[in-house]
Amino acid sequence: MPNKLHRHPPNPQASASASFEGVVLPHLDAAYNLARWLARDDTDAQDVVQEALLRALRYYASFHGGDARVWLLAIVRNTFYSLRMKVPADGVHEAFDDEMHAPPDEQPGPEAQTLLALDVGSLQRALENLPHPLREAIVLRELEECSYKEIASITGQKIGTVMSRLARARERLRLELSCPSKEARQHDVP
Repeated sequence: MPNKLHRHPPNPQASASASFEGVVLPHLDAAYNLARWLARDDTDAQDVVQEALLRALRYYASFHGGDARVWLLAIVRNTFYSLRMKVPADGVHEAFDDEMHAPPDEQPGPEAQTLLALDVGSLQRALENLPHPLREAIVLRELEECSYKEIASITGQKIGTVMSRLARARERLRLELSCPSKEARQHDVP
């Protein structure tokens, strides 16, 4: 007669945790990127992502498939705005780490490096100057490559609103980047 092994019943919490790790955690970089652009501060972005992941884990049972990236980005966005409501407006950090968002190092020459630094810095400043709704739309579309439908799902807006915000964000960026800055005008030769 074969020996009967005592089997323990499967632990549903362990399998849910493993499922969460496999489905949600691959999108951690996208979550941090969105949080970083919304919060404009590394520490605040880390706090937003940490709180968002806790919320995502807590409500993972309510996730019934679909696009986990969109689901997580929606949680990150909502977490940012709910945490922002708790902090007075003067407590918002406006610092920005230029090195974090610098382009990959492809060893351009000194002149190209100077021009590239001016261009990247100008784009970063232009993005920072956008109001939150426009900035989040352009970051989700251009940096996270979300579709209009995904952005609508993440932000809870209609697709028409998303399209309108993207058009306004692009126009404001175009205007700000096409107008020479005061610093550039100071260096112009008459």
